Formats: sequence, C-alpha cells, structure tokens
Amino acid sequence: MEFRLLGPFEACHDGRLVDIASRRQERCLLALLLLDLGHLVTIDRLIALLWNGSAPATARGAVYTYIGRLRAALSPYGVRITTRADGYLVEADDHRVDVADFHRSVQRALDTADPAARASLLDGALRLWRGPLLADVADEALRHRLDAQLEEARLVALEARAEAQLALGRHPRVIKDLAGLAERHPLRERLVGILMTAHYRSARQADALLLYEATRQALATELGVDPGPDLQELHRRILRNDNRLEQPRRAVFEVRIRDETLPWTVGGHPALDFCNTFAGWGDPAPQPCAEWLRSYRTLAVWSGYTGLADDPTVARLLTLAGRDPAEADRTLAQARALRGQVYACLTGHPGHAAFDAVARAAEAAARTLEFTRDENGGGRWRPSLEAGLRLPLHAAAWSAAELLADPRRLTVRSCADSHCRWLFMDETSMRRWCSLVTCAA
Repeated sequence: MEFRLLGPFEACHDGRLVDIASRRQERCLLALLLLDLGHLVTIDRLIALLWNGSAPATARGAVYTYIGRLRAALSPYGVRITTRADGYLVEADDHRVDVADFHRSVQRALDTADPAARASLLDGALRLWRGPLLADVADEALRHRLDAQLEEARLVALEARAEAQLALGRHPRVIKDLAGLAERHPLRERLVGILMTAHYRSARQADALLLYEATRQALATELGVDPGPDLQELHRRILRNDNRLEQPRRAVFEVRIRDETLPWTVGGHPALDFCNTFAGWGDPAPQPCAEWLRSYRTLAVWSGYTGLADDPTVARLLTLAGRDPAEADRTLAQARALRGQVYACLTGHPGHAAFDAVARAAEAAARTLEFTRDENGGGRWRPSLEAGLRLPLHAAAWSAAELLADPRRLTVRSCADSHCRWLFMDETSMRRWCSLVTCAA
C-alpha cells in the first residue's frame, strides 16, 4: 500500500484510494505508526501525542480499541500491525509512506552533482507535497512534535532545486518559483541570494537590488543584524555588473566519448585522473557541473578512456549496468568513496584510515586480476570480466596501489587554485598550476 501523509491523510491500494478509518483519532494513530514504519512506537508515546499530554483515564483502552479496528480494516490489504513489548509497529513489507519517500529523494538529490539530475529528483520529491503534514487530522502543535524539521526540509529542497535550475540557465523558472516564497521568508539569505542572481541574469538588476534592500531591512528590524558576508558580496558584485554572475563557472576543456562528457587526462597517471574526475576538491561548495562521475555509465566510459579497460569490456559493462541499475549505483558510490581516499593519500597526511581503505580495495582488486597482452604486444595486469560491474572500481584501486608504491608519488602536485586542486605529476618541480587551464582559472 501507499500512504500519503503530506496533506490530508490518504491510503492507496494498487493506485486506488481506499477508506481505512472514518474516525479522525484512528487515522491519526495509524499515521503515527506509519511515520516510524517498521519501528516500535510505545503506547505511552502514542497516548502523549494523541491527547497532547491531557489523556483521559480511558486512553490506554481507547488505543487498544483503535488498534483492533485498524487491524481489521488493513488486513485485506496485507498491512500488519504487530504488538511488541509495550507498543506497536506497522511491518514495513513493501508499503510506502510519502514522508519517507520525500526525505529519501531529497537526500539523493543533494548527493547528486549534475544539476539536471538534481532538479529532476527534487521535482519528484516536491510533487509529493499536497499540504501540511496530516492536514486533516493534526494541529500545528502536533505537526511540530512529529517532525519539526519537515518544513525546513521542504524549504531546503526548494532552494536546492532553484540553484540547479539556475545552473541550467532557467532564470525565469527560478523567479516564478521563488518570488512568493522570498516574501514569506525574508530572513532566508540563501533563498534571497538565489532569487537575486536569477533577477540579475534576467536583466532585472533593479529588482535584485530592491530585494536585497528589503532583506537588509527585515534582518535589521527582526534580528538587529546585517546580511551575512555571502549576501553582501553578491550585492557588491551586482552593483559592479561582475561578469562572474552571468553563468556558473565550469571546466573549459573536455572530451566526448559514447555521449559522455569527460575531463582531459592531464594528471600523468590513471590514478591521478581518477582523482581529477572531481573538479573542486578545495572548494567547500563545489561548482555546478563539477562532478564528472555523474553515473555508472560515466565511470565505465572513463575507465576505457584512461586505458584501464578495453572497448569490448566497456560495452559489456554498459550492458550489465542496464540490467542491474541498483548494483551499478552501489558500485558508483564505492568508486566515489575510493576516489576521496586515494586523494587523501596523495595530498598530505591521510593517517591510517585512508591508506588502509585503499589497501583493502587493492587487495580485493588483486583477486580479480589477469595478465593479458596489450595492443603493443606487451603484457599488463587488468581485472577480468568476472569482476562484473565492479571492474572499473577494481581497475582504479589497482592503479592507485601501483602509484602509491611508486617513487613518482613524491612528484604529485596539486593545482594552487582553491576552486580546483586537481593533481598532476611534476618531475621537474617547475609547475604550480594546471596545464591547459583545465580548471578554468
């Protein structure tokens, strides 16, 4: 079943609305259990929430009655309410709750660097909102006690979607989405900054400046403070017509292989270029489009581009990824984690944790290696196809292990631009910046 709590309480079975409980108190009780789907909720907590600390002497008996009615109503749809210790839980099984789906989709979006994918995920999450949590069965006090951060999560999702739309050049859409929201939340400086930027990029500099002034006055009146440094800097740039506000910065050199956008191989070693698949290690707020490993497909194509896999292997990996997208996503997440650990080992004092993690990954890779003849008649070690979707991960781990065991690791340098920090080999000790202006500095 699917339960919708964002707005009036609704229950759906096979896409059709079903009537579960006519009494408001019973629907509220079911909602309390669904908000902790698969976890125990004690009777004392249920009573405290249902009666807001003013429970009658008959409250416990009323809960027993409500649970009995709900079990009878839900049983035909395969929903089980289990009694454990001094409480109840709704067994998770394959049931869905829109609140959990919302939080999960927002987090997935925030972990996605590609602005188009992020905007799409956030669109889906925000479509789940039909109104306040349990609009027909809970008052504002109960909503606050149930999930005080839910409304904040919605605002964060709206801001993140607007930032993604801004990165895609959809300035009118951002203005339409945020204009009313900024009026209702004049103290949210991040929201105001996004809207100011959208106004500026839409040739509405005056609107951007008026919005800043309104926010400055609201902050002074309600909190007695000035706008933060980020908003002040944005205001100064708008006054100066700073061309950096026109479009988000991105790397200017790239290649296209199998319809995938990849960075040039400038590091001098596959392990370095594996780290360089992220443009912006030194930037606490990575720029839009900085993340090159947007999908498993990109990882597989990149492994062929850097010579860690041949073309037939890449084609096979893409076929396997289409058959098992969940495993492909898991492998991509592990590759991103490995990338950070390799970067730490190459750029300073990583401690034992990062090195041990790379070592374990290399040991796992070693178990899949086979010695093959390359196109020039020589031999090389490569993970075999028996590794399946993990082949690019193993190839990157083995390449990193080779570099960490090579004296050339001592010649690895990092680009001095704080927005870049890409790695390259400098055996002459002559370079400080990326060659070919790869970082667009």
